[in-house]
Amino acid sequence: MFYFDPMYFLILAPAMLLMAWAQYRVKHTYAQAMQMPAPLSGAAAARYILDKAGLQDVPIEPTQGELSDHYDPGDRTVHLSAEVYHSQTIAAVGIAAHEVGHAMQHAQGYLPMHLRSFAVPAARFGPMLFLVLIVLGALLRHPQLIMLGLAAYGGLVVFQIVNLPVEFDASNRAKRVLSELNIVDEQGAIAVRSVLNAAGWTYVAATLQAALTLLYYVFRFSGMGRDRD
Repeated sequence: MFYFDPMYFLILAPAMLLMAWAQYRVKHTYAQAMQMPAPLSGAAAARYILDKAGLQDVPIEPTQGELSDHYDPGDRTVHLSAEVYHSQTIAAVGIAAHEVGHAMQHAQGYLPMHLRSFAVPAARFGPMLFLVLIVLGALLRHPQLIMLGLAAYGGLVVFQIVNLPVEFDASNRAKRVLSELNIVDEQGAIAVRSVLNAAGWTYVAATLQAALTLLYYVFRFSGMGRDRD
């Protein structure tokens, strides 16, 4: 039932190409902005923005890994990679401000962020459940299992779609607050915009990849029910 299918790469090609381009742009703009000095480190900028927003109770902690920066709504903590945490560069303050943007969304009850939280289990377990159900459905020639598997993968697609406004809004908040608080000058603002816009394209590519993957498997298994009949 499973074999090398050129149609998979044909359907997924736009997403793969977009992701490769987006990742190149992220690395390129990030490397450039890491060479541009800023008046504060990433951690200091995050702390300053949080305090100005009345979020003095939100902690900032360093975390392992490169570009592993994230905000955890579970413990209301901004986690910054070591390089971003300590570096006094435009890239560091831009990424830190983006993560603080998520903390601000959480504090203000930003609806898409709450919707994304509900969709996290579907994104985490959906692909694994999809694989199990697809394999069982294919082996047993059971269309209902196939449909359930496709629905499970659809949860990941929903998560990716809901995630887009969350990420773009956090980036917009970061760009705005960095300029309003004079953390970056005009040239720095341009560099921050380049880094965050490049990162935004990776989310678009991930969403497109998830949607096209689902489309491929719908196409791949759409005839199974008819075959049983």
